[in-house]
Amino acid sequence: MTLSGDKQDIPVLYEDNHVLVVVKPVNMPTQEDESHDRDLLTTLKENIKRRYHKPGNVFLGLVHRLDRPVGGVMVFAKTSKAASRLSDAVRTRSLDKRYLAVARGHLPAREGRLTDTLLKNRQTNTVRVVPPGTPGAKEAVLDYQVLESRQGLHLLLVHLHTGRSHQIRVQLAGAGAPLYGDQKYGGSLSRPGEQLALWAFRLAFPHPVSKQIMGFRALPPDTFPWNVWGCPSRLSEGE
Repeated sequence: MTLSGDKQDIPVLYEDNHVLVVVKPVNMPTQEDESHDRDLLTTLKENIKRRYHKPGNVFLGLVHRLDRPVGGVMVFAKTSKAASRLSDAVRTRSLDKRYLAVARGHLPAREGRLTDTLLKNRQTNTVRVVPPGTPGAKEAVLDYQVLESRQGLHLLLVHLHTGRSHQIRVQLAGAGAPLYGDQKYGGSLSRPGEQLALWAFRLAFPHPVSKQIMGFRALPPDTFPWNVWGCPSRLSEGE
């Protein structure tokens, strides 16, 4: 099923009485921000209200977020109980997130773990790597694997162990491989107009009621730089 937004369609991967799993479109805010552009959470609430003829306000719990330029798989909670249990899954790291990314530059190895301490500046909405023990900073951990390199670009599979703001973008830039199209953290390598190449490829979590592990995935669009590696379906080979 595909839900129609104002300008972008939203594919639905799964829905029951407790959860809604969708593919977030690129460049759509997860929730309302200062731009007041159409956001995913509001669009989904309005759609549920219309489809199920619900009176009053519709509950839809935001369990995790994706940056505005990032597309891919997201899960929302349709009840407060589901929201609480999925939030627990986030805290206990049993909500498993895998990303595909395209990076420039040079990583220290073809695969490895990056562990950094990140500090967010809420006034500028930017994050930077700081020394351990810095007040207000939080540890960030991810694993990465270079699936293939071509035309000066590296296709990465990234496994997040923590969910810090801008984490993948900041950690990879700090390691010497900023993401393609990252206007915030890409430095001189990114050019105006390039689309950030980061995609939430796979999401797995225990169902909030049945406890069954559910896994979902979605492939990035068949556009540059993803199509450097041919048909997007080939990207799933790196899972």
